[in-house]
Amino acid sequence: MAGLTLTRPWQLFCWGAALALAATQTLAQAGFEVQAWPAHKPAPQVAGFDAAGKAQPLASLRGQAVVINFWASWCEPCREEMPSLAQLARAHSGKLRVLAVNYKESSAAVVQFVAATGLDLATLRDPDGALARTWGIRVFPSTVLIGADGQVRSVVRGALDWHGVDASELISPLLPNAAATSAPTPAPDRQP
Repeated sequence: MAGLTLTRPWQLFCWGAALALAATQTLAQAGFEVQAWPAHKPAPQVAGFDAAGKAQPLASLRGQAVVINFWASWCEPCREEMPSLAQLARAHSGKLRVLAVNYKESSAAVVQFVAATGLDLATLRDPDGALARTWGIRVFPSTVLIGADGQVRSVVRGALDWHGVDASELISPLLPNAAATSAPTPAPDRQP
């Protein structure tokens, strides 16, 4: 910064405030933060409730990575990230299950949203918000990441492009190990 001379205290204050504002804007542009799931904290056993009010147990999804996204139709960042969540589900079909859990909206509102947007994700409900509280969800959207081994790894708070590089780094370790699920390849015969 050649030629920049700060001789008065108010100049230093203004320069510091400008730097702090720039740093805050850069963090806000990231739009999300990842929080590790506490090592000894048990995971809730329910992913959400279907349209009939039946609980969908997480145990039934063991062997697949699971992404549980908490959203609401009034949440603009939630609506913006839905297409990338659907793209993520398609890209990892059979290895990853994406569940979109609606927070405290009526069945009619969820059905209307799905119809209007063409959302093609498994949509569950959290009609009274109890499930979000159990998972520790306070920010929308928030997404719980669970490995194929059934272990909760982390919670992503805020919107994310689920088909981008940041998401790939979060999702790859969750997926079932392809080498462990395929049959071993026999060693080639060696001739002397």
